[in-house]
Amino acid sequence: MEIDVFWSFRSPWSYLAVPRLRAWQQAYQLEINFRPVYPIAIRTPEFFHQASPLWGPYLMRDVTRVAEYLELPFVWPSPDPVRQFRGADGLAYTHDEQLHIFRLTKLGVVAEEQGQGIGFADEVARLIWGGTVDWHLGGHLEAASARAGLDLAEMDKTVLEEGDRLEQLIQDNQVAHTAAGHWGVPTCAYKGEPFFGQDRLDVLLWRLQKEGLQPRI
Repeated sequence: MEIDVFWSFRSPWSYLAVPRLRAWQQAYQLEINFRPVYPIAIRTPEFFHQASPLWGPYLMRDVTRVAEYLELPFVWPSPDPVRQFRGADGLAYTHDEQLHIFRLTKLGVVAEEQGQGIGFADEVARLIWGGTVDWHLGGHLEAASARAGLDLAEMDKTVLEEGDRLEQLIQDNQVAHTAAGHWGVPTCAYKGEPFFGQDRLDVLLWRLQKEGLQPRI
């Protein structure tokens, strides 16, 4: 059995979902296709201009309490994987120049190609969202990659040499994400049925078990 997971390095909800997905990969006879996509701030930056002014405060309140419920540390990243700024109109705008998100997303594709996509996502998300200041400096990413069984230097070399190919795979993921029936992350898809949000993982597991999901022996 297999599922697709559409996931973003800038999504706190993706961070909160991935430890359970990693545990499923170890506990069940389940192939998880990790399909990283760009966050909505890159794909649809005007989203922040259309959202209710209550959206941001509620997001922070909700994600903080869900992290506490799941017993996961949560601190808004420093630096943010996506560079944004507040305009004179008070709205959030995405910088044209991005320092992190394109590299991270392509590294996620490379990790998946090496069979460690979910493990890499879990380790790096814990780094970014778990309170590590300057997570991009001082060997933090290298150590996180190593914990997932990967060599960051070799991965970065692939990103540099095969950037166009990796970008196309990300674009393909985004098309498949839409075709699966949702626009947000994390979205899991099983046989064409989308399950959006970390709070739908229990429902997805129920569906998989109804379909005959078996534990690993």
